[in-house]
Amino acid sequence: MSKNVTIIGGGVIGLAWTRKFLEKGWNVHLNDSQDISAFIEKEFNGKVKFFHDLAESVKDADYVQECGPERLPIKQDIFKILAQHAPTHAIFASSSSSIVSSEIAENNPAADRILIGHPFNPANIMPLVEVVPNPKTSKDTVNTAMQIYSELGYEPALIQKEIAGFVANRLQIAFLNECYYLVEQGIIDAADLDKLVLNSLGLRWSTVGPFEGEHLGGGAQGISHLLSGVGSNMNFQLGTPDPTKAHILIEQTEKAYGVGEENWKKRSEKRDQLTEEILKLRKQTK
Repeated sequence: MSKNVTIIGGGVIGLAWTRKFLEKGWNVHLNDSQDISAFIEKEFNGKVKFFHDLAESVKDADYVQECGPERLPIKQDIFKILAQHAPTHAIFASSSSSIVSSEIAENNPAADRILIGHPFNPANIMPLVEVVPNPKTSKDTVNTAMQIYSELGYEPALIQKEIAGFVANRLQIAFLNECYYLVEQGIIDAADLDKLVLNSLGLRWSTVGPFEGEHLGGGAQGISHLLSGVGSNMNFQLGTPDPTKAHILIEQTEKAYGVGEENWKKRSEKRDQLTEEILKLRKQTK
């Protein structure tokens, strides 16, 4: 039986979703407020059907992945149209990186079929999808979304309670804020901080997560031993970055890594190649 998905938004995230669904044999409709039909036709060799009209694009959808602007009123309007025009069995997922679906689904009759399916950038490579239901989302909706993302090759993580920013971005922001603070204070420069992370936390966390890392770090007695020993002394105050000093980290980062289109392409390709190699190695050693 054929499966139909509508991707709303033809930006970087929307195109990444489009490729993933196509690879797994889904019939893909892509909707965008701009007429990008010629680009879509060329990019996907005619395998993706472009729709300018949102209601028309979802009339046969089994699943909808919304990747529109990160503005609540726009998302609410989009999801109201989905509830009116998509089949009653269709699931509606938003790729939002911070807005909870209970706000998107407010006064929406299809609230039980609405959730967050947030990928991590670059979404065509990174395996994570955060699945974040709202209090009205049905268990069947959650289970189906988890299954679909798994079948697409992702590693979906279920976030059990709504929280602004979800989990991955909250962790990222907490870590980056300390990075910004350390560079702004002259404790370390941007390039050396990157070197430090690449050769310590980044390397460790590419093989095990924070809790498994702590558990292994405690030896045979595990995390309880680590927290009662070394962990009990890790109570120093973390810093708060100063927005007026952002120029310091900007100047150092641009000096270390350059700017411009060609430079960006070269470094992005290198990043993506290394990421894919790490993922391949992880699969081989499971």
